[in-house]
Amino acid sequence: MGSFLICLLLYAGQPRSDTLRLMFWNLENFFDWRADSTAAPGSSDLAFSSRGERHWTRKRFYTKCNAIAKGVLWAGSAYGGLPDIIGFCEVENAFVLRRLVQSTVLRKLDYGIVHYESPDRRGIDVALLYRRGRLKLLSSRPCHLYGADSSVLTTRDILLAHFLGPGGDVAVLVNHHPSKFGGAAASQSRRELAARRLRDVSDSLYRAGHRLIVAMGDFNDTPDNPAFGGLDGRFQNLGLPLHLRGEGSIKYDGKWELIDLFFLAGAQGTQQLVRIPFLMQRDGTHGGSKPWRTYSGPRYAGGISDHCPVWLDLPL
Repeated sequence: MGSFLICLLLYAGQPRSDTLRLMFWNLENFFDWRADSTAAPGSSDLAFSSRGERHWTRKRFYTKCNAIAKGVLWAGSAYGGLPDIIGFCEVENAFVLRRLVQSTVLRKLDYGIVHYESPDRRGIDVALLYRRGRLKLLSSRPCHLYGADSSVLTTRDILLAHFLGPGGDVAVLVNHHPSKFGGAAASQSRRELAARRLRDVSDSLYRAGHRLIVAMGDFNDTPDNPAFGGLDGRFQNLGLPLHLRGEGSIKYDGKWELIDLFFLAGAQGTQQLVRIPFLMQRDGTHGGSKPWRTYSGPRYAGGISDHCPVWLDLPL
């Protein structure tokens, strides 16, 4: 590890006792390179493998792991300390999370893992890391999404984790709401259902006595979308000021959109965008910069994600 990373590690690792730091990052198809023997033709598990159409190799996987870890350290240095909680989405399994925290510079830190396999048809899940020296994990569980017939939907669960930290207890909900595949209007009802499920879970937490609740994730909608109307009165919509200024976490057809969001209950906070310089690239078509993604269509682009991380400092 070079001197630059050593400096980042030493600086970012100094926590402030009066602040809880949270980060969320969509990791864009963070698959391992191994295909399950039962993987079906056309599945994401097979496509993102050494013998699949994406030619996702062991070397490419570990390159991505190291870059993610360096990005976390850079954010910790830029924002005053390592994130105490990091929410992720688009991770394939627990293996990729273990490799991230055990085979990179993060191994020198004390991150624990919370992850459950979801029923998502693409095989991607949400997960989180937490600093065990700062937080005690009290409980966790996946919260399924249900259809009108009460069947479990084949999409990502909402991950609920309850911690005891330096400022008391905090409940964290990690989300990755259904995408706009098939059209924004046609898929709107699925995201509304996910938002209602988030509200139901948060209401249950509130009735159980939890007052500090943080919901983070890729909501696949900007914060002014009517789908979030049901969260009014329980959560502050922290992404709305950024959205109104035209800022975003993902760039689509040359326009920034903010779909990676924080919702907060029981405290005051401000959402921030994280622009990691070495994980951005020039936008040759539309001008300016854009996130350096792993794949551009079927072509390996060598980056990490088409999303920028988002950050929340939570005063205790």
